[in-house]
Amino acid sequence: MREVETVVVDYVVVGAGVAGLRAAIALAMAAGDRPRPRIWVLAKDSLAESNTRYAQGGIAAALSDEDTVYFHLQDTLQAGGGLADPEMARILVEEGVGRVEELIEWGAAFDQTGGRLVFTIEGAHSRRRVLHAGGDATGQEIVRVLMEKARSLPAIEFHEHAFTMDLTVTEDGRCGGLLVQMGPGSPRFVHVLCRGVVLATGGSGRMFRYTTNPPFATADGLGLAFRADLPFQDMEFFQFHPTALNVPSAPHFLLTEALRGEGAWVVNGDGERFLFRYDPRGELAPRDVVARAMFLEIQRTGSAVFLDTSPLGESFARERFPRVAQVCARFGLTLGRDRIPVIPAAHYYMGGIRTDAWGRTGLPGLYAAGEVACNGVHGANRLASNSLLDGLVFGARAGQALWEDTQDVRVPARVPLPRAYREPLRSEPPPEPPPFPDLAWECCGLIRSETGLAEALRRLDRWLRTWPYPVPDRRAMEALNCMQALYLLARFAYLRQESRGAHYRADFPVERPEWARHQVFRPSELMAGGP
Repeated sequence: MREVETVVVDYVVVGAGVAGLRAAIALAMAAGDRPRPRIWVLAKDSLAESNTRYAQGGIAAALSDEDTVYFHLQDTLQAGGGLADPEMARILVEEGVGRVEELIEWGAAFDQTGGRLVFTIEGAHSRRRVLHAGGDATGQEIVRVLMEKARSLPAIEFHEHAFTMDLTVTEDGRCGGLLVQMGPGSPRFVHVLCRGVVLATGGSGRMFRYTTNPPFATADGLGLAFRADLPFQDMEFFQFHPTALNVPSAPHFLLTEALRGEGAWVVNGDGERFLFRYDPRGELAPRDVVARAMFLEIQRTGSAVFLDTSPLGESFARERFPRVAQVCARFGLTLGRDRIPVIPAAHYYMGGIRTDAWGRTGLPGLYAAGEVACNGVHGANRLASNSLLDGLVFGARAGQALWEDTQDVRVPARVPLPRAYREPLRSEPPPEPPPFPDLAWECCGLIRSETGLAEALRRLDRWLRTWPYPVPDRRAMEALNCMQALYLLARFAYLRQESRGAHYRADFPVERPEWARHQVFRPSELMAGGP
């Protein structure tokens, strides 16, 4: 391979969203007055870009007078379709209160009225407990506060446009670093050696044709873990957000669930609020129920469905949802007056790299937090606005555990590169990625079947066996990451012969008690060989 520069640091956090920033802060704060560690935070894009930044609705926490941790716990477990781990959920809602209060202490400007925090309600919540900032810019505000806190800690160094290509493993079986391509389009490769790594790479929505996720959400952490043959859990459970903007030539911009919480209706072309035919809770049913009902209604009628925002009124809608109002106006739509065409879209992965309550993975020295990780907290269907809370709580835990677990660990003097990198990297232009987003949507989307999943697996197996690896090309590696993650999704979904939460099998349309269990597999157990 071409020349690789070696850099030695103490810790690396891959990802600069809520989970990555909170993990880095925990590492730096744990060090206290002791010799300052060197902590690298790698951002795939600019520091201004992360999945967290696009989170609109809010963050759930039992802070209102009408709420309790118990109620939040029960709602989380009920939404999880019988698979939300009670202990993980307890940790989330109990520690989440303190983590959100900590954000407020650090300067988070959540919306208030008369000096009191304002709470809204979203689908499957029994209480108004969702905090928001700037109306519909909650993620952006949380990233701002965490970034300011992280920048105040001298141990933390940020590196933008740093694309992680692979993990590296010591001869005694620890994660000893990672191989990073530094700079946009740069041929500079850096082998970062360290005592431990936190993966907080965020989402994977770009596997699908329709997604609310930004362009850089390409399953990178899942691909890294696939090639390291780590255990994965619950990879069949991918959440589809019911209301993404469905306008020709427009991105599938998320129309926050809080719109329905504040009174917007979902209607078909005849103006009927059809959701009540599928669930008595209508617009406030869990996301999987609403998204699937909308998908079926589109199939039944052959026409679009809409979010009727007229019940909100133009003045309230502009004030409460300024960002959504601006996006709608860009496409000739008036929030608070018009029916806005919407479609379900891939949004959030409940499955991921299997971790314990402290972010530990199946590889010593490697931790994971946020959407890339799975400890069972969300079960088969995440409760709305628990995602930012997950990143805060388990990001902090991963950083704390990494510090405590590695006090007697030294940075390895040498870590071998993966075998695939010991030969010269391919110099020819990589091929055009195969149409995996279409395959994902058609065969692994809201409604699945044995026939469709088998076809997806057949095509993915062929693509993965012929795809060039490794190549010094970010787009080619992103395609590989997506296809490897999609293979896991299809295999897990093929094996789960029931419908539960976000996983719906047309050939097994009911929930089956014998399937009230998690699935955990390594890629090598599912796929002989590999790229």
